[in-house]
Amino acid sequence: MRCCECSIGRETCLRYMILQRTSLLSHISEKVVSGSSQERCFSVPAQPVPPLAQTLQGYLRALEPLIPEEELVHTRKNIQKFCGEGGLGPQLQEGLERRAKHSNNWISDWWVQWAYLESRQPLPVHSNPAISLPKRDFSDWRGQLVFASKLIAAALDFKNVVDNGRLPVEYMRGQPLCMELFPLLFSSCRIPGRKHDTITHHSRARHITVVRNYQFFQMDVYNSDGSRMTESQIHAQLLRIRAESWKTDKEPMGILTSEHRQTWGQAYSRLLKDKLNKESVRAIEKGLFTLCLDSPVMRVSDDKYSSRMAAQILHGGGTHSNSGNRWFDKTLQFVVGEDGSWGLLYEQATAEGPPIATLLDHILQYCKKPDPKKTPLIPLQMPKKLYFNIDREIKRDIEHAKQNLDILINDLDIRCFNFQRFGKELPKRHNLSPNSFIQVALQLAYYKVHNEVCASCDIASQRMFRGGRTDYIRSPTNQMLKFVLTFDDPSITREAKLELLREAIETYVTLTDQALKGQSIDRHLLGLKLQAIEEGLSVPRLFMDTAYGLATHWKLRTGQVPANTDSVMCFGPLVPDGYAVCYNPQPDHVHFSVTAFNCCEETQAETLAATLHSTLCQLQELLQPTV
Repeated sequence: MRCCECSIGRETCLRYMILQRTSLLSHISEKVVSGSSQERCFSVPAQPVPPLAQTLQGYLRALEPLIPEEELVHTRKNIQKFCGEGGLGPQLQEGLERRAKHSNNWISDWWVQWAYLESRQPLPVHSNPAISLPKRDFSDWRGQLVFASKLIAAALDFKNVVDNGRLPVEYMRGQPLCMELFPLLFSSCRIPGRKHDTITHHSRARHITVVRNYQFFQMDVYNSDGSRMTESQIHAQLLRIRAESWKTDKEPMGILTSEHRQTWGQAYSRLLKDKLNKESVRAIEKGLFTLCLDSPVMRVSDDKYSSRMAAQILHGGGTHSNSGNRWFDKTLQFVVGEDGSWGLLYEQATAEGPPIATLLDHILQYCKKPDPKKTPLIPLQMPKKLYFNIDREIKRDIEHAKQNLDILINDLDIRCFNFQRFGKELPKRHNLSPNSFIQVALQLAYYKVHNEVCASCDIASQRMFRGGRTDYIRSPTNQMLKFVLTFDDPSITREAKLELLREAIETYVTLTDQALKGQSIDRHLLGLKLQAIEEGLSVPRLFMDTAYGLATHWKLRTGQVPANTDSVMCFGPLVPDGYAVCYNPQPDHVHFSVTAFNCCEETQAETLAATLHSTLCQLQELLQPTV
């Protein structure tokens, strides 16, 4: 099995990476976390290593709805050998427990390395999530710059809150959460490499990067006395940038960051051989964040607007649209269009959904208020335009990147919709978990389209532990499968179906509770596999089993992204024949985004979205039958 498109196998690649790797923190230069943030991280407990037997039993239960009994027999034998006398399981478990005693978090560094920094897939669509927010009340470039000024000021205000230790500790179910990711949202960037990427963080940045018509500008956002610029000052600087970037005949340098990571790593090395290019790239990487001022896009009908806008934030719409106005390696990119559309794109190695949601909530609240600061009479330096020397090789790299990105964008099928029949209050009224209710609906909708259930993952935060990132909540369960198989059976009574629905939801609630206690199975299984590689051992047969490949072929990638506004998150599927579904439940409606790849004839985002809509309506009828 190949490690993406590396020239070496995945096991060899991982062995090399782990031997070469120190902790993730060694990849972060100049990392500065305020004392209060560190103290608040150490106030949460260390992430536990789940018991080995418990994880293996949970793994077998997860397989039962997915594979036939004869394959389960084979997997049970592999598990017995793995955890029995002379098996590697107990030895690897002891290694993980030793690692937990001597590290900030026993799995997070490995997870970031495995899931992000070693991945060779392009960042747009495959990795970076996008959040599209409600349209603002403007429709030209003047309104665009006024709002962008407010947005920048709001983001700087949030950074000030974080830097001064005034960000309140967040809680989940009464437990404090680790806050260490917040300082890394700003001035961070992913650096491409031929075999693996790294992360850089610069603690003393005073500028942001603004990109318009494919042209990058370094714009200071602090005055000489250290005070933050006012909205009026920022607006004046954005006007200057607009005046200097009206031509569209520049090479779209940002397109390079959309490439396959190995290809971009090679081009990056060539690009930085030139001193001017190196200075320009470093300015982008060191900036607090990037502001993308997008040009107008083709108008579409109202029912397609949310899908179009989500796509614009996610990838820029293509090389003939705004994809050149991105630097996909950057941790934070705010996108503002001339038609009132806006959103955020983030890179996941140093950012996750909950901290991003906190940032956006702060921005939205800030935007409701007038500019609180008076504009000082200080002359402002002209924003610095970033130039690049483009030789024949770099020109070729850009052309290849343009072709590959357009292929990727054309392959992505995206459908966003607002389900308005009910929201999270309906399941709550019936004492049902809204998230678990939607997860059951997703499995039922998938079954209606494909006549089978599939391996699905729902993202669960691990921030209740020090340095915690995420784990997966798996579905389907046996209880879900039983409900799905009986749902359209007319011989089954409504009362029986309701009972099966409740059992399916309660089982998923139990899995969610286990995940939030650090007792889910997927990060533990990954840790056992990586521990074997670190100890110089062969990967256990358990992980070479056909069942393991099926269980980790995530055909349904899901994520609940609750927010205080009508936003919608989207990202691409994890596998070519899969879907990604994000949802934002509001009290009386739910926002959904569904993506799939056109290269797979069996998957269509619009079909699954329509089926999901009708399935939710049927579940409403099951809960509240009409007389």
